[in-house]
Amino acid sequence: MPGIVKDGVHEDGADENSMSNKEASISNGGLTPQHPQNGNIEVAAGVDTSIDQLYENVCEMQSSDQSPSRHSLGSDGEESRIDSELRHLVGGEMKEVEIIEEDEELHKPISSDYHSDSNSKKDSPSTGKKSKKVPAKSSPNSKSKSPAKPPIDSKRVEKSVKKTPTRGVVQSESGLDNPDLGPFLLKQARDLMSSGDNSRKALDLAARAAKSFEKCSNGKPSLDLVMSLHVTAAIHCSLGNYVDAIPILEHSIEIPVIEEGQDHALAKFAGYMQLGDTYSMLGQLENSISSYTTGLEVQKRVLGENDPRVGETCRYLSEAHIQAMQFDEAQKLCQLALDIHRENNAPASIEEAADRRLMGMICESKGDHETALEHLVLASMAMVANGQEADVAAIDSSIGDTYLSLNRYDEAIFAYQKALTSLKSTKGENHPAVASVFVRLADLYNKTGKFRDSRSYCENALRIYEKPIPGIAPEEIASGLTDISAIYESMDEVDQALKLLQKALKIYSDAPGQQNTIAGIEAQMGVMYYMLGNYSESYSSFRSATTKLRASGEKKSAFFGIALNQMGLACVQRYAINEAVGLFEEARGILEQECGPYHPDTLGVYSNLAGTYDAVGRLDDAIEILEFIVGMREEKLGTANPDVDDEKKRLAELLKEAGRVRSRKNRSLENLLDSNQTANTSSLNNGGIKV
Repeated sequence: MPGIVKDGVHEDGADENSMSNKEASISNGGLTPQHPQNGNIEVAAGVDTSIDQLYENVCEMQSSDQSPSRHSLGSDGEESRIDSELRHLVGGEMKEVEIIEEDEELHKPISSDYHSDSNSKKDSPSTGKKSKKVPAKSSPNSKSKSPAKPPIDSKRVEKSVKKTPTRGVVQSESGLDNPDLGPFLLKQARDLMSSGDNSRKALDLAARAAKSFEKCSNGKPSLDLVMSLHVTAAIHCSLGNYVDAIPILEHSIEIPVIEEGQDHALAKFAGYMQLGDTYSMLGQLENSISSYTTGLEVQKRVLGENDPRVGETCRYLSEAHIQAMQFDEAQKLCQLALDIHRENNAPASIEEAADRRLMGMICESKGDHETALEHLVLASMAMVANGQEADVAAIDSSIGDTYLSLNRYDEAIFAYQKALTSLKSTKGENHPAVASVFVRLADLYNKTGKFRDSRSYCENALRIYEKPIPGIAPEEIASGLTDISAIYESMDEVDQALKLLQKALKIYSDAPGQQNTIAGIEAQMGVMYYMLGNYSESYSSFRSATTKLRASGEKKSAFFGIALNQMGLACVQRYAINEAVGLFEEARGILEQECGPYHPDTLGVYSNLAGTYDAVGRLDDAIEILEFIVGMREEKLGTANPDVDDEKKRLAELLKEAGRVRSRKNRSLENLLDSNQTANTSSLNNGGIKV
């Protein structure tokens, strides 16, 4: 969905086992929703699959700007909410591991089933990032880890590994009951993912490890099997096979039994969160939120209502609701996270600052600008108190946005200039974060009528976006281009705005998890093509946008209804009247449900539908709709309003053609007085002082 991308804040959590702190910015299409900073699994002789280490990996989900939902709320170029934190189970930035030296004969039967590694490198979208390693550190959960696995007998394992002539298919089941084989294969899979050499081979090894764990479990719930399924699903996601990962994760959720203890409960929680991430990558926000919500309930059940980790999950789920434009639910969850963190941490903690910044974003989106400003100022003060000056610039930008919404332009300029100075000194003058402040200043000057200054700031931002520095996520560039496009469109420079949207669309290029964002851009392009009189291109853009929205489960949103209405208008211009009727009728049903029958957008669809009914000869239906519209507009706008006059003329022409007169609902003076008195009484009750 179209929106404003805000810079985020990134900080490390205070609890080693807690989910990382993520804040939020409203993304175009979404959260935006970067550099992996995921938890890792230490490997010694075998693979440590203890549930504590699994929980650490799942819960330390950092924000990442490469998230298919665009910038997560509050990532500020670090990590965004639903990017590929799925990598955390297979190594985003892997800790150094002790590599077991195996005989060359052991490697040959495993690798002979695949083509050369150079061919499969192309299949891994994150090869470049996963090749980095960091030194090993002692795990904070070492006391609770499961006992070390016994050394692996290389000869014994070699005998159990059979050649599989077909890639990804285990032809032979013999040897899978060897208890040493599963950990060994899983370690090999993780090492391959760490180096980025051959993701498909890693996928095959992980799948075989899962089969081995399943066979050795003898039908009992096995956390080793759960771990291997999570790894397998994560590799599928790294290859872009998100649909294939879903049934694997669903199977992993069925295995743990909560009654067996905390380990099983946390394993189930991990599965639900990873499943939610995968749905989010597909743009299925409804399914994603459902998975996150179930995971939160499991976590509350095992950790309690007020555990700090529950607070982190509440904030995480709040971000997902923001991406779905469900601000009321997002506010409830964010407030819950804030209450938990205030109870468990010192005043003005980093966690509280993150919650307040997210709450400020939510209040701003709901139009409660004063409350938003209060939360953002407190968040900024907390960040300064905790020595997080580098993150203050992003909050200052958000404060500037709020001042702009309040029409306090001088204070907005001061906040933006303060953020600009800080970002130039910390990130450099050519960083996209600097460009984002230029865009904000351009928007401000555009709204105040200083178009020359606005255009100048747009050009400064474009110079940065057109020559991005290495390591910047393409989605961040595309987001900036769409924001500048909106400014050019408001200045009636539609051609320039359209070119920028085309560049942004090319950057996204149907990236997984970006379907809603792409649909929003295509819908905006459809509007611009319509303005330029290119109705065929307009129709094509709207058709592509609505197709993506249907596929991602957004077919019940108000945005989808508006897109259908615009597509119907393009059909009218192309003389496809019958198709236009169907689109207007579908849009009417959606907007009635989402906005109500009296909303201006809904009334607009009614008017369009009446016109098409008239065009196809359905006069009675057209008259019925127009009578409703005229009645509503007279009641809300008054009989002298120009909009009411236009609708009345249309209705009069149709009535004359049909040989009818307008049907009015007669209301006596007594009824009018009664209704007026009732309205006044209701107003007093709502606005009066309660004692």
